[in-house]
Amino acid sequence: MVNRQLVLWRHGRTSWNLEQRFQGQTDIPLDEVGEQQAKNAALLLQHLKPTYIVSSDLTRANKTGLELASLVKLEVPKDPDFRETAHGAWEGLTYPEIKDKFGDEYQQWSAGKDIKPGGNGESRTEVAERMVRGIFKHLDNVPNHSTFVVATHGGAARLCAGKLMGLPSHTWISLGIISNCSWIVLSEPSNKDEAWRLVEYNAGSLPTPALSDDR
Repeated sequence: MVNRQLVLWRHGRTSWNLEQRFQGQTDIPLDEVGEQQAKNAALLLQHLKPTYIVSSDLTRANKTGLELASLVKLEVPKDPDFRETAHGAWEGLTYPEIKDKFGDEYQQWSAGKDIKPGGNGESRTEVAERMVRGIFKHLDNVPNHSTFVVATHGGAARLCAGKLMGLPSHTWISLGIISNCSWIVLSEPSNKDEAWRLVEYNAGSLPTPALSDDR
């Protein structure tokens, strides 16, 4: 039996997203398009009847979470555990600039190597561990058979999903990019020793029941 449902929701668009700049933990706000994306997504996500919402403490994610919270009358505590990956010296640079200045390092990172980007950034396993730590820290506030929404960041959401599903860390790179204001839905296992199950990935619509004999 499915217990709680987890929604990992990426924030709306920012000017740096549009310019293809690495944001990491630099606190860039939503642009006008991103604000509207958050409003539109919130109109859908309210139908999942979330009972608890939390966000990254970065403005773009918190503002996204607040759009949903205003519809369902919930607070949005901020938690740095749900921040994006720290990218060190890469932050603020475009992809071509990173490839030019950090070619070998970027190649290793793009291949899924568990390195610290930008010299003093965070490795993928470090990000996944803090994200999952944050999930379980707040999960006690979520009633059984209800929905828990985390307004977070694309890279961090992918890594968190991979770890919760029990996938080996070297395979997390295979999970696709999450679009602005799209989300991942995972269902909590009945047995705490089992992996979480993927329900939706990079979704922009509500999950529908899957009728199948295949557990």
